[in-house]
This record gives sequence, structure tokens and C-alpha cells, in this order.
Amino acid sequence: MTWTMNPERFDSPDAALLRRDYYDEVASRYWKRPATAAEIDEGLTDDGAERLVPPTGEFVVGRFGGSAAACAGLVVMDAGIAELTRVYVRPEARGTGGGGLLLTTVESLARAMGVRQIRLDTRNDLVEARGLYAKHGYREVPAFHRRQYAEHWFAKEL
Repeated sequence: MTWTMNPERFDSPDAALLRRDYYDEVASRYWKRPATAAEIDEGLTDDGAERLVPPTGEFVVGRFGGSAAACAGLVVMDAGIAELTRVYVRPEARGTGGGGLLLTTVESLARAMGVRQIRLDTRNDLVEARGLYAKHGYREVPAFHRRQYAEHWFAKEL
């Protein structure tokens, strides 16, 4: 099976389900219990997803063997800097190269938007994510904000 990566509206049916699955996983891991549907709905309410459209950002959906299996968002913060967000690969598609292809696709879109640096934050418990970022040239940097849940900060020069 092969991967395809394409920009897609954050609110398309496939993108909306991927965003919901992403939030379910990160919330459940953080709370060390399954997140409830109400908690997921609350987390997705006013989450800033409307910025994941040009010119303020992009949202990418990855399909593995034709099925929606991964996503990532990019938000332009200011001149030349964007933030990577909502990076997610469904468990059944992990280990197939989708995460790296997602990053490559987002970075290409970022360059086309004039972005020179991508940064992101993540948590201690998201070990796989930290490994993915490091493997693809993101380096740990000092904190560039103090948001709840942020414990590690990364950046990559494009």
C-alpha cells in the first residue's frame, strides 16, 4: 500500500474524523484513561482549527491505501514562522512512513507560503512524536511560549 498526502479543508468529513481521533488519543494518554465523547467535543470547540486554511495555514490529510489515516496542520504565526500542530497517524498505519511523508508535505507547503522556520510543542508522554521530529531534523529549543500541556519545544529551519 502507498501513501498520498494532500491539503484538505480541516472540516471535511475525513479531516474532521482525523482531528477527533487525534484529540481522543492525546487527551486519553494525558489523563491515563479513555476520553469521553463530551471531553473530545469540548476540546475541539474553539480549538483554532479555522486558521488551518490559506493564507493563515494549511491542513494535510494522508491516505494510506486510499483510506484517511493521518493528518497535520500548519498555522502561520508571523513573518516567516509557522507552527506545526495536530500531527497524527492512526495506530494501524504507524510504522509505514506516513509520519515522515506528512512532515515533508507540510514543510513543502510552508516553504510555498514563505515560511522559513517551523516550530512546535509537544508533551513528555508523546515519546513517538518527539522521536519523529528529531529524526526529521527538528531540534529541541528553549520554550517559545507557556501554553498548558507544552513540555518540549522544537524548531526546524527551512
